[in-house]
Parts: sequence; structure tokens; C-alpha cells
Amino acid sequence: MTTPREHLLSSVRMAHFVAHGSLRMEAVVPAEMNAEAVEVFDTGIPPVPYGTPVPDAYPAGSFPRRLVELPAIAGALRSLVGPDPHVDHHFVHVREPHEGGAQPLHGDAVIDVRPDAFDVQLMYYPQDVTLEMGGTLSVPGSHLRRTNESDTGRYQNLRGQSRLVCPAGTVVFLHHGLWHGGRRNDSAVRRYMFKIRFNPTVRQRRLWDTSDLADPRVARELNTLFPWYEAATGRLELYNRVLLWRALTGDEDFDLDHWVTRVSNRPQEVPA
Repeated sequence: MTTPREHLLSSVRMAHFVAHGSLRMEAVVPAEMNAEAVEVFDTGIPPVPYGTPVPDAYPAGSFPRRLVELPAIAGALRSLVGPDPHVDHHFVHVREPHEGGAQPLHGDAVIDVRPDAFDVQLMYYPQDVTLEMGGTLSVPGSHLRRTNESDTGRYQNLRGQSRLVCPAGTVVFLHHGLWHGGRRNDSAVRRYMFKIRFNPTVRQRRLWDTSDLADPRVARELNTLFPWYEAATGRLELYNRVLLWRALTGDEDFDLDHWVTRVSNRPQEVPA
């Protein structure tokens, strides 16, 4: 099934994802589906084998299938991983009222060091999420810094971290390497989050609406710095973003302030 261009991500939004490691879509799921979701999640969604095509994982008419086929969600998913992705796995995360515990900061990709491809994780929140309910903590711009799962668990807070507070029906797409963790629920309300990890089955190159590829805002997004970056080492994040953007666009000459060009300069001409 093709996705109309108006539902695909723009180059500016794609660059935002490459820089931040996430893409937030507020209240994109209609209220009637949000009301249905809690009952579906309490009943349970059967697991599927790793690498199952979406139509096999979620039969037509099922809640997850209807969720991923909502136009805005389908457009973002196609832009990020392409048509016909596979479901790696899914899980309903539940935080009980006054649970008292939180996940350590972690990345979900223990051994995933692909520099030119990535999985995405869809995180769906069927309720309003307040600060008291905890929500998901994430660290913008952390996805290209290689760690092994909970190596970052000793960090309690990082400058510029994002604590999710959102209206019902919000969906967030995460790069598989983004550092994140579920916060404790200090409210009297049970909190739900449904996660699906998707694997691409095609090369992730120019899958979005590239009509604005030359927009100056693309480079501005890719140049975004975050408060937790070190003055020197933080520059590696820009370097790695350039490499990923080159892979996504096929433009091997793209650069930000000469970062990659200067270190890939290996002249072969022998001096006279």
C-alpha cells in the first residue's frame, strides 16, 4: 500500500529525527481508539516471532493493525523504515499506581552497531501522561553514542533530558539506540505504554518527502547541540549524524562545517 506524500515526513522532520533520535506526534490517535486501548492491553496482545511481517503479526481489524495504519503513523513509519517493515517484538508496559520503582537509563540495542541503518520503536500512550504519572525519560541526541543496554544506568539525570508529559493518543518514534527509561508512577492512575519495534526490509534511502531536501532548516536541525554534550567529545555526535545523513540521502558530499570532509581526506596523488 502506498502512502500519500502529505503523510510522509519532510526532510526537515527527518533531520530532526536524525539529530534528536526521536519524533513526537501529539494526540495523533483518535479518542475512541484511546478508550479501546486500555481494555485491549489488559486482555493482552499475543507475542509474535522476531521478524514477523506486519500483516502476519497483526490481522486486519486488530487494534495494533489499525494503530499502525492511521495515516500519520503509517506515513512516519514508511518515512523512517520504508514499506513492509517487520515486527521485531512488541510489549505492553504497565506502571502501577505508586509503584515506587523506575527503569535505569538504557538503550535497547545491546549489540546493534549499524552505522547506516536503524530500527524504530513506536511508543503509544493511550492516556494523558502527567508529570506525576512518570512517563518516559529520554536523552535527546544520545542514539548514536554506542553503549551496551544499561551501561548508562548509573546516570540519574542528564542536562537537557526529556521527561514525557503528553495528551492521550500521543505516539513517539525512537531510534533503537536512544537512551531512555520508564519513570516511576507516583499517581493513583495505572499508566500504559504500548511499544512496537520495527525492522526495515528495504534500504533506508530517501523514503520520505524529499521535496525540501535543500531547505536550510535541514542543516540547522542536524547542527543541533544538546546541553549534556561535552565540549570536545560532543563533536563526534555531529560527525556521526553526517555519516547517517549521507547514508539516508545518498549524498556523499554532504557535510556540516567540514567535519567529515577533513578526516576523510586521503589524497592518492604522488608528489612530483
